[in-house]
Amino acid sequence: MKKKNKIPNCIVGMSLLVVLIAGCAAPAATTPAPTLENLPTAIPAEPTVAPAEVTPTEATPVQPEPTITTGQSDIDGRWEGSLTVAGSSLETIVYFRTEDGTLKASLDIPPQNLFGYSLANVEYDGSRVYFEGLEETGRKAIWDGSLTEDGRISGTFSQAGYTGTFELTPAKLVETSEEPLPYKEVEVTVQNGDITLGGTLTIPEGEGPFPAIVLISGSGAQNRDEEIYGFKLFGVIADQLTRNGIAVLRYDDRGVGASTGDLVNATSSDFATDVLAWVDYLKIRQDINPKIIGLLGHSEGGMIAPMVAAQSDDIAFVVLMAGTAMTGEEIVYKQVEMISRASGATEAEIETSLKMQQRVFDGLIRGQDWEGAKAAIHQQIADQVNALPETQKQALGNLDQYIETAYQQQIDALESAWYRYFLEYDPVPVLEQTTVPVLALFGGLDMQVPADPNAELMEAALRKAGNMDVTIITYPKANHLFQEAETGSPEEYATLKQEFIPGFLDDLTRWIKVEAVLAQ
Repeated sequence: MKKKNKIPNCIVGMSLLVVLIAGCAAPAATTPAPTLENLPTAIPAEPTVAPAEVTPTEATPVQPEPTITTGQSDIDGRWEGSLTVAGSSLETIVYFRTEDGTLKASLDIPPQNLFGYSLANVEYDGSRVYFEGLEETGRKAIWDGSLTEDGRISGTFSQAGYTGTFELTPAKLVETSEEPLPYKEVEVTVQNGDITLGGTLTIPEGEGPFPAIVLISGSGAQNRDEEIYGFKLFGVIADQLTRNGIAVLRYDDRGVGASTGDLVNATSSDFATDVLAWVDYLKIRQDINPKIIGLLGHSEGGMIAPMVAAQSDDIAFVVLMAGTAMTGEEIVYKQVEMISRASGATEAEIETSLKMQQRVFDGLIRGQDWEGAKAAIHQQIADQVNALPETQKQALGNLDQYIETAYQQQIDALESAWYRYFLEYDPVPVLEQTTVPVLALFGGLDMQVPADPNAELMEAALRKAGNMDVTIITYPKANHLFQEAETGSPEEYATLKQEFIPGFLDDLTRWIKVEAVLAQ
C-alpha cells in the first residue's frame, strides 16, 4: 500500500493494466443506459452481439414450470457469478429453490435489467446442474454445468450459435444469529422536489449526537448497498463505520428500490441535489451532530461529493473512492487505449480506434459533422454483424432490423443527457475550491478510473485550493471495487472474494474518526 499524508509530498505514478470503457459489464450491441461502469463507445474491442441476446424483449417473460423432479436440493439459495460470451462478461445471479420435490430457478442479469426471470428444465443430480431459458425469443439459451469440488457451479453456456462459459458461487448467507446488531438501523425517506428518496440510517449505540456520513454511489442504477456481483460495498462500509461510532446514511438511487424519479434523464448535477437533500435531513435530527457531516463517494459519487461540498457549508470532510480528476472524454480515451493494448491490439489499431472515438466526440459534443460520425457508427455495427459466421447471422433473424436496433440504441446512449454531461464535465475547477479535509483512495489495478493520472491531477487541484488536510492512498493490488485483484479486469469481479482489500476499512475508519474529532 502506498500512502501519502498531507499534500506537499509527491504521488508516485504507477503502471496499470486497464480494460475497456465498460466496467461491471461490457457494452453489448444493444447498449444499456450509459454509466461510468458501462460507457457507450463506437469502438468495442470485440464484436459484442452475443451478450445482447441474453436479454429477451420483454422484461419478465413467462416460462413453463420446471419439469425435472428431485428430492430436497442442496443447492437451494442464491448463486452469484458471471456469464462470459464473445469476450464480454455479464453479472449473473441464479436463485434455486425446491417446492414439493420440484427444483425451480430464476435468473437476474442486472446489467441488462433482467430480474426474476423463471428458468425451465432445471436439473440437479448431485453433480450436474442444467437449466434453460429465453425459448420464447426463438433463441433458447442453455446453461450446462456441474458442481465443483470447491463448491462452485461451473459450465458452458450456448445460445443462437454462440458458446461461452458461466461460473456461480453460493452467496454468503445473511447472518441468522439472534444476537441484535450493536447499533440501530432506521428506514428513512426524504423529498427532493417531487422525488422521494428512500434509504437506511445506521446509528451507533450510546448517546449522541453522532458524526455522520452520506454514501454516494457510482453510476448506473445502484441500490443503497451499491451491490455489485453480490458484493455490498456500501453495506459493508456502513456496518464498519457505525460499529466505530459514525452514523451512516446510504440510499437507493433515483428510480431504484424505495426511491422514485427518473435515473436515465438525470445528470451528475441532479444527483448532487439528492445528496444535499439528505444533508439537510441529517442536520435536523437530534441524534446527529450537524457540525460533523461528511460525504463518501465512489466512482461517479467521487465526482459528485466535491460538487456538494462546493455548494454547502455543512460538509465537514470528503472521502473519494476512485474519484475522477479527468474529464469524461479524457477517461474514455484512456480506457480505449488501455483495453485495446491489454487485448493485444497493435499500436496502429489503437491509433485507429482513438481517431474514430475522437471523431464521435467531435461530432457529439462539438458539433463537428455529427451526422457523419453517426454514419460511421452505423457502418461499424453493420461491419461487425456482417463479419459474423453464417450460423450466427441466421440466428439473429432480420440482419437489417438487428443492425438498425443496435445502432439506434447506441445513438440514444451517446446522446443521453447523462453521457453528454459526463463527457464535458471537468472535476478540476471544483477540486480547486475544495478546502475541507479530503481522503482520496485509488486502486492500482483500477481499469475504470485509473489511479494514474487521476491521483496526480487531484493532488495538484487540491494544492491549488490551498487544502493542506489531504491524504491520498493507492492500493497497488486493488481494482475499481477495492477488492484484491489479479489484473483489475471487471471480468474478475464475480470471482473475487466479496471483501475489501486488507487495510482498506481500517484506513477509512481511522481517517474519518480523526477528522470527526478535529471537526468538533
